[in-house]
Amino acid sequence: MKALGKKIENMFVAITFAEVGEFETAREYLREEERPRQFDRVVSTVRPRKELKAPGLQRR
Repeated sequence: MKALGKKIENMFVAITFAEVGEFETAREYLREEERPRQFDRVVSTVRPRKELKAPGLQRR
């Protein structure tokens, strides 16, 4: 939750700088990332599934 709060805070700071005409400083606050990501956050959706067997089910 701290990361989300920090992102919102940076957004408001960027808005304040943009309102007074400091557009490049505002862009820097929006581009800033505190820590580099060490891994890709995309999660694989492929999971092994259990085969369900219903009584009376005919397989083709």
